[in-house]
Amino acid sequence: MRFPLRVKFFVFATLLAIAPLALVGENLTRLTRDELKSAANEDLTLVADELSNAFDNTWRGRWLSALLVIRNGIDSDELGVQQKVSLLTLGLQELPQVISLQLSVQGSDLPILVTNQAYADRLQALGHDPVALLATSPELIQSIAATGQFGRPLIQRMSETGDWVATLALPLTTKIAGRTVTMAAKIELSTLAETVAAHPFAQRGEISVVDHAGRSVLGGTSKVLAEREIVKNAMPLIVASARADALQPYVRPDGRAMLGAYAFPDWFPWAVITELSEENAYAVVNAITRQILIIGLIGFSLASLGALIFARALTRPILKIGQVVEQVGEGDFSVRVEGVRARDEIGELAGRINRMIADLRERLELMKFVSRGTMSAIQSSEETGLSRGGERRRISVLFTDIRGYTEFSETVSPEVVIEALNTYFDAQTDIVERHGGDVDKFIGDALVAVFEGDGMEQRATACAVEITEAMVKLLEERPEYKLHVGIGVASGEAVMGAMGARKRMDFTVLGSTVNKAARLCSKAEPDQVLVDEATREASHGLQGVVFRSLPPIPLKGYANPVPAFAVVRNVAPSVQRA
Repeated sequence: MRFPLRVKFFVFATLLAIAPLALVGENLTRLTRDELKSAANEDLTLVADELSNAFDNTWRGRWLSALLVIRNGIDSDELGVQQKVSLLTLGLQELPQVISLQLSVQGSDLPILVTNQAYADRLQALGHDPVALLATSPELIQSIAATGQFGRPLIQRMSETGDWVATLALPLTTKIAGRTVTMAAKIELSTLAETVAAHPFAQRGEISVVDHAGRSVLGGTSKVLAEREIVKNAMPLIVASARADALQPYVRPDGRAMLGAYAFPDWFPWAVITELSEENAYAVVNAITRQILIIGLIGFSLASLGALIFARALTRPILKIGQVVEQVGEGDFSVRVEGVRARDEIGELAGRINRMIADLRERLELMKFVSRGTMSAIQSSEETGLSRGGERRRISVLFTDIRGYTEFSETVSPEVVIEALNTYFDAQTDIVERHGGDVDKFIGDALVAVFEGDGMEQRATACAVEITEAMVKLLEERPEYKLHVGIGVASGEAVMGAMGARKRMDFTVLGSTVNKAARLCSKAEPDQVLVDEATREASHGLQGVVFRSLPPIPLKGYANPVPAFAVVRNVAPSVQRA
């Protein structure tokens, strides 16, 4: 990963400015956080216990005790039926949260029911039958009797009003016609919800009361909170009727870090859960941290300003050098590092870069005047240097020669001659390179190309045919040139290597194969390709061309006429052999 020098200076300044402060601040913050966490945990546990006890005290002290007194009065033999009903009515008046009281006789479907008039009116206004909603069914009373849960609340949410209601049953010892009598009551639990909402902790934290399924109770709408880890841990304890209060840190699904505690009321199948976000719990720590950050930022800014001034003076010339090197990498050798006057290592580097660019430019320009084979020979002999001499290799040599060049050069200006040659050689060179050949040299209006490796004869032949077609197309575009090309191709052994004087050498190919290609080129008609027998034999199977036998051609330097073959494009898919 790139790490700029300016960034290094900034990092260095940051370490000097804020590292000691950060070390002290971290220790102070950690100690304060530990103390606040301990205090927050104690507060969470205390609130959960307070609310659990408040629920139990409300149930046992306010409702259950009063209902037991009413039950005992009704159970007395000294009171008549009218007096017992009056006692029920009076009990409702003294206990506003009790919305119904009833006496149920075993086996009878007609209980004695007394309802809270205000609550009954409310139900009636909503279009509901108060008797149907506030009566306790015989089946429920029988279920309570069967489990022995007398006096314990059965909680449900009344969907018609959204109220949470507890139902309890108390047995009477008095019997009517030998049948058991049970007193049932329904209690509206908004008082418990108000107790939760009024607690001071609710202003800075969250208080939830959940049942065994992880659903919130006592609220207007029941919400499933089971995705919270603390609720998930409390749920099995509610089901098991365990009462193991606990405290734990955790993270909510939305990513908020929380501290939480839970406790269990004895009289309700619920868990009271208190939660406080770490952000609120550590508010003091956050304030201290902000002060440390402000002081650190001031120190960092001062140090950074000094580092910036120094770094800019140091890195500006380095950036200039980098930009120049990047431009050189893209092929622009006209650029130079300018404006660097520093008399130090960076100034010396700028001068060396400029000299290197000049040398590279000269080298690249020189590379245009030598063949790829020459460059490969030089690169492979970097340690020992290129020495004179050669080695035998099997190659295919391609000669091209422009017909009509002498007459053309005498009738037009030298500038036009050069332009025409460059146009022809550009097209021919591209084709040679596309077929894997190497342009060895240009001799006046002639081009010499060498092909090596697998399929060299076929590639040389295909290249020659494509060059003739390209030259014909070029002549159509520039008919004023009136130039054609003749091509000769020969294959066989030749000597390839560095030849010449010690101070001036040329890397080229020599031998009878080269001479034969040159002689065939001189005998070729305009737009004709002549190949020797070795090339024709090795090119068997070449698609798209046909070899036509010609009478043996007398060539300079050869005692006997040399077999030659003309190569032309064939539209037929199969290769024809003459």
